Amino acid sequence: MATTADDVWRLLGELTEAQKETERVIKEQSQASDRRFQESDRRFQETERLLREQTQETERLLREQSQETDRQIQATISENQRVNQQLSQQLSKQLGELGGAWGRFVENLVAPACETIFLARGIPVHQVNQRVRKRQNGDTLEIDVLVLNQEHVLVVEVKSTLGVEDIKAFVANLERFYDFFPEYSQRHLYGAVAGISIEDGADRYAYRQGLFVLAQSGETVVILNDAEFQPRDW
Repeated sequence: MATTADDVWRLLGELTEAQKETERVIKEQSQASDRRFQESDRRFQETERLLREQTQETERLLREQSQETDRQIQATISENQRVNQQLSQQLSKQLGELGGAWGRFVENLVAPACETIFLARGIPVHQVNQRVRKRQNGDTLEIDVLVLNQEHVLVVEVKSTLGVEDIKAFVANLERFYDFFPEYSQRHLYGAVAGISIEDGADRYAYRQGLFVLAQSGETVVILNDAEFQPRDW
């Protein structure tokens, strides 16, 4: 069948309409894509805004927490300083009281008692000196009570609380006594220890070292060593 001019024009018309429809669909799709992009961009910007606000809020909270932590740390430091100062004052007071008790123990009990208690042990007393100090070649030897007669020197170490380590240190001092006091080198040297309180076992240790052990008994001081005790002659 032969194609007429009308058929050609009709086909051209259909092609034109089809092209228009295609262009319309493409335009609608493009507009839809633009809307979706704009919506995505809006959501992105909103998300970015929310994140920025959350970041700012987080930073604000962190600053506040940091400031509060700093305040608490400073308050703790101040409180610790106050407590330490209070404890230091209490310790100083206690040490002062302890030193006073030690001084009274030496001056009021030990030194006066030394004038008589050693006589029963065959050691007459001619002189009692308190807090004797001697320097030798840059070193110092301190003696709480020094008891003397023509033949004997008796060194008394006094502690508020007498322990084994105190006795060991005292024995070491007795071993170097003549280095500091050569003028007494021809006299017998004895040692004695005394304590306001005596730790368990310290008295027995002193006894074994050949030392007299003195302790408070009421208003005076007595020698705890038994009658069989023989003092070590240093």
